[in-house]
Amino acid sequence: MTVERIVFAFAGAAILVSLLLSHYHSPNWLWFTAFVGANLLQSAFTGFCPLATMLKKMGKSNGPAF
Repeated sequence: MTVERIVFAFAGAAILVSLLLSHYHSPNWLWFTAFVGANLLQSAFTGFCPLATMLKKMGKSNGPAF
């Protein structure tokens, strides 16, 4: 998998898990959902993604997002 696909998969999983946790455990988990969404939004404009940076340092290859 490329860096972009891993980032998309991680973000999607984090959002879904936090929504489940907010439904069954505490509504405060929605703050985590908001954090993930805000990070996705800022990375769209700045091109900076902390997870992508870590994955590149771990040797994962870049690829076209779409």
